Amino acid sequence: MLTFTIRRLLLAIPTLVLISLIIFLLLDLAPGDPLADQPLSIPPEVRQKMRDALGLDSPAYVRYLLWAKQFFWVEPLVFFDWVFGTSFSEGMQRIVSWQFRAPVFDIIIQRMPQTLWVVGLAYVVGVLIALPIGIISAYKQYSWFDQVGTFVSMIGFSVPPFFSGVLMIVIFAIMLPWFPSIYDTTLVVNDFESFGQQVRQMTLPVMVLALQTTAQLSRFMRASMLDNLNHDYVRTARAKGMTEKVVLLVHVLRNSMIPVVTVIALGIPSIFGGAIITEQIFKVNGLGQLLITAIYANDLPMVQTLAFIFAVLIVLCNLIADVLYGLLDPRIRYD
Repeated sequence: MLTFTIRRLLLAIPTLVLISLIIFLLLDLAPGDPLADQPLSIPPEVRQKMRDALGLDSPAYVRYLLWAKQFFWVEPLVFFDWVFGTSFSEGMQRIVSWQFRAPVFDIIIQRMPQTLWVVGLAYVVGVLIALPIGIISAYKQYSWFDQVGTFVSMIGFSVPPFFSGVLMIVIFAIMLPWFPSIYDTTLVVNDFESFGQQVRQMTLPVMVLALQTTAQLSRFMRASMLDNLNHDYVRTARAKGMTEKVVLLVHVLRNSMIPVVTVIALGIPSIFGGAIITEQIFKVNGLGQLLITAIYANDLPMVQTLAFIFAVLIVLCNLIADVLYGLLDPRIRYD
């Protein structure tokens, strides 16, 4: 397993380099000028100096190599200096956002807590709800619980976040003023009262995101459990006198979790993409909203860095899913 993990990590390096090059070339071909929104009264020589400062007239390969150096070398050095108090990165040029005129990673770190509060918690809640629903629905197939679970899952699949988010606001923020419709990013949690406010403002976006996660995972869990419940080893376990609880939770659940673990692991980066719409609806000042504003502002360094970070998350989650696959299924050998 260790050899397989090291081999996959080494294989991920050229994969990520190729992905970063493709992202850069696609964004480079996109139309638009980052100086287009600047006042027309700016003299041409000043505008040219601004273009030189941003490196817009440099060849594409020069800009890509500069970005790659900053991402893979300068930014890790900045993080190292921040952790250990050294100054190895002093004077080095970092990836700078054209929109905010500040280092890209500093802005990402500022927005990360809001995304983790909302998106991370929503994913955890969705997984914790989906797994028992899928198990019970499969064990009690065609019961009223299974029918209700299927109906709720169909709603979660069918209703997009931009509709369910607005519907939640109308019902729970306007008709029933229980929760705020706008996320207050300036709220500081330092006592029990502020923690309660944080929970209230997180409730609606978490409900929207958790509904989608629950709908998807509960269906996978139900189908996987049904497939394993009909196998011979389940009948053998029952014939040996094992209780239904042991058969279900020890034998069937472990084998059923193998495909579900892959879906859970691969869903971690995709939930960040799905949060783009939800963050816009509830005004959550997170990474999804940051990506949208960067696209509108033609902030290529920010868009390129965020897109590449999402790609890194996908590659890492693929690796985690493969490792968990081997741990859950002893028949799988990677050596």
